[in-house]
Amino acid sequence: MPTVFRFAPSPNGELHLGHAFSALTDYERCRAAGGRFLLRIEDIDRTRSRPQYEAAIYEDLAWLGVEWQQPVRRQSEHMAEYAVALRQLSDRGLLYPAFLSRGEIAAAAAAPDWPDDPDGTPLYPTTERELSPEKAGRRIATGAPYAIRLNMDRATAEAGPLSWREDDEGDVVANPAAWGDVILARRDTPTSYHLAVVVDDAAQGVTNVVRGRDLYHATSVHVLLQRLLGLPSPRYHHHRLIVDASGRKLAKSDRDTSLGSLRAAGATPADIRRMVGLPV
Repeated sequence: MPTVFRFAPSPNGELHLGHAFSALTDYERCRAAGGRFLLRIEDIDRTRSRPQYEAAIYEDLAWLGVEWQQPVRRQSEHMAEYAVALRQLSDRGLLYPAFLSRGEIAAAAAAPDWPDDPDGTPLYPTTERELSPEKAGRRIATGAPYAIRLNMDRATAEAGPLSWREDDEGDVVANPAAWGDVILARRDTPTSYHLAVVVDDAAQGVTNVVRGRDLYHATSVHVLLQRLLGLPSPRYHHHRLIVDASGRKLAKSDRDTSLGSLRAAGATPADIRRMVGLPV
C-alpha cells in the first residue's frame, strides 16, 4: 500500500509560522518515507472561508518549496459524502438533535464539579439524548437552531476499546468519552471537523497524519469515528507547536507572523526554517 501524507489548512486567514513548521515537517517526513503528498482545503466553514486565503495557501506553500499532487481536495465539494457517513451513524441510533443554547449550556456547567473536555470546554448536558422523534421533529419544524451530536455512551459501547499508533510513542489508548457528546453536524452544515477529517483521510487513502500537538487528544474522537464507520486508521505524528514570546499558540490574527507579511518584509524560505527551528 502506498504511503500517503496530507496537509490540510483552512482558508479562513493567512498561514503563519506555525503552519509553515507543520507543512515542512509533514512534507519532509513524506519525502523520507518515499510517499505521496496531498493538499486538502478544509473549507466547510463557508462564513469564514475566502478565495483569497485559498490562493495565498498555494502561494505560501510553493514559496516554501512544498510540492503536492493534484487534484486538491476541497471539503465544500464533498458534502454529500459527509451526509452519507452521518446517515450511517444516525441509522444505528448514535446521533441526536441537541437544542440547548450556549447560555443554557453555561448554566448547566455552573454546577459544582461539572466536567470539561480536554480543551477546557464544559461537556454538553445529556438531557436531550432521549427526546422522542416526534418532539424533536416539532422543534426542528419551528426553525429552532440545533446541532447533531454523537451519543458518546452508545458510540463507545458499540466501538469497544480503542487506540491509535503514534510515532515515537507506539500505541496510545484512546479516551473519546473525555469529549462528551461531540458535534458531528449542524442544522445548516452536514458535517463538522471531526466527521469530515476521518471521511477525507479514508477517501484520499491517507496513511500518515502529521499535525500539531493541539489535536493530540482529538485523535480519540477520530479513531472512534473510524471504528464506527469501518474506516482505516492512519498512523499519527503530533508535533510541537510554534508559540509566541508569552507561550501562546500562534493565531491567524497575528499578522506579524503571517508568511505573507514575513515574505513582504524580505524573509526567505531559509529564514522561515530558522525561525521555526528547522535545519537550513
